[in-house]
Amino acid sequence: MTGTPLAVIVLAAGQGTRMKSTLPKMLHQIGGRPLIGHVLATAGELSPESITVVVRHERDLVAASVVAAVPDARVVDQDDIPGTGRAVQVALDALGAFEGDVLVLSGDVPLLETDALHDLLATHRQTAAGATLLSALLDDATGYGRVVRGEDGSVSRIVEQKDATPDEAAVREINAGVYVFHAPALRAHLAQVGTNNAQGEMYLTDVVGLMREASLTVSATLAPDASTALGVNDRVQLAEAARILNARIVRHWQLEGATILDPATTWIDADASLAADVTVLPGSHILRATTVASGAIIGPDTSLVDCEVGEGATVRRTDATLAVIGAGATVGPFAYLRPGTELGAAGKIGTFVETKNSVIGERSKVPHLSYIGDTTIGTGVNLGAGAITANYDDVTKHRTVIGDEVHSGSHNVFVAPVRIGDGAKTGAGAVIRKDVPPGALAISVAPQRNVEGWVEQNRPGTGAAAAVAKARSAQKADDGAQEEEDR
Repeated sequence: MTGTPLAVIVLAAGQGTRMKSTLPKMLHQIGGRPLIGHVLATAGELSPESITVVVRHERDLVAASVVAAVPDARVVDQDDIPGTGRAVQVALDALGAFEGDVLVLSGDVPLLETDALHDLLATHRQTAAGATLLSALLDDATGYGRVVRGEDGSVSRIVEQKDATPDEAAVREINAGVYVFHAPALRAHLAQVGTNNAQGEMYLTDVVGLMREASLTVSATLAPDASTALGVNDRVQLAEAARILNARIVRHWQLEGATILDPATTWIDADASLAADVTVLPGSHILRATTVASGAIIGPDTSLVDCEVGEGATVRRTDATLAVIGAGATVGPFAYLRPGTELGAAGKIGTFVETKNSVIGERSKVPHLSYIGDTTIGTGVNLGAGAITANYDDVTKHRTVIGDEVHSGSHNVFVAPVRIGDGAKTGAGAVIRKDVPPGALAISVAPQRNVEGWVEQNRPGTGAAAAVAKARSAQKADDGAQEEEDR
């Protein structure tokens, strides 16, 4: 039966009331993906003939997320008949005359691993079962359906929490909501399922009892790791699932050669990638599709979202989104890289620097206390402390272009649109409103004017006026002493 075709059905119609959220439960995220995204990714690794997702609550939002993850997935709608059995029934109708194996997954069980599903399918096919389910042993099985076994150890039925007797509720083996069925048997026995239960729902689990009554084999595979079977029904379980997933991801990258000093405070999303010899220091978040090349050092206390970090780069105490950081570059501490930032090899974005939609060339430095927005900077540039590219005129964003080997003085403001030629210099405190030719020195200097007595005249009675009076008295005493000495 190894060549038996496989179809996957994902149940994603539930409202998830215990989440107490306007966002559908299936779209709450862990590891940078919605819950259902993890389930779909795992399903795709099995190379099924088709993936069908059953939706209902906030169907358009859920359907959009499904299609974004698996463009060729089939989305079907559950009707007014409640229950997992009805959800699978409408999906089977969409599969037409499919005669192979049907794997049923729950969209809110995101920690399933491919190996567990391969084992489940192998057991199902080796035992020629009508149905095979995945189970797990939990110390606290509250909220889960219980797996009730017969005297021979085979599965006799599954009892939902609200329908369980005290003895059944004491069972620790739970139903993970993951099943494989032989399609014709599933189709035939679903037609016999009713809604005579505490919830008034059409339970998929009732198919197990019906198959047993028909003398079909019902098998079960016990998950080696109970966390694999954990569902998400509330925010507490969401956080726990996120923690477990993150621990898996961190361990994976450690085994691939990355040094992660404090796994408990390091968060890495499922789509992020770390090369060998990367070092991640405590308190760092490597999120979405961020890639970090060999030898880079990330952290401490750094957040990277959809970033690309080159070989040997160092990023400390930095918040960056959609930024490219070149090989050997340094960023931080306390830097803020907004989308569109590109820092060239061996470049520097330093302390308390914010950048946005700007390209900073190789070996160029913006060391401290600066804002660089909508700017192109050449190679070998050094901008003095307090540099600002004033890119917005209250109507339109404009661009600043700074050539190669430009060195600016401290506290410069470049009022865009403006172009600074190669090798040019600017003086301290300059406000640059006009283009600067290559090799020129640009200064904007006004003569300093001191208005004597201004504080006494305009701020009488203040601390400053008192300090002035004290200074004048001291100066007068010094002058008198000097005159006495001169005599």
